[in-house]
Amino acid sequence: MIIDGNEIEKAAMAEFHRGNRKEGLRIQEEFASKFREEYREKDHCSCKKACRYHGNCKECVAIHRAHQEHVPNCMRALINRKIKILSELTEHTIVSEIENPD
Repeated sequence: MIIDGNEIEKAAMAEFHRGNRKEGLRIQEEFASKFREEYREKDHCSCKKACRYHGNCKECVAIHRAHQEHVPNCMRALINRKIKILSELTEHTIVSEIENPD
């Protein structure tokens, strides 16, 4: 099972966007059920460097929410992709403004 960009969860989100909450929740539970089954005994954490909280998302996210200095490693690629899309709105000029302040 692939977690990142999972087609079942994408289908659930499409239903939510259409306003079909009931169907979105049904499909989302399908994803969650398959996740629980497949990763019952396997490592699901995508972090490349294991830390003390590796695979324990609940505590890892709580720690990052508490200190609010950065995001967990497993969320960085997703957030960077979203930031890149936003940055395209200004032809990626924010990067040069940060790197070359006047």
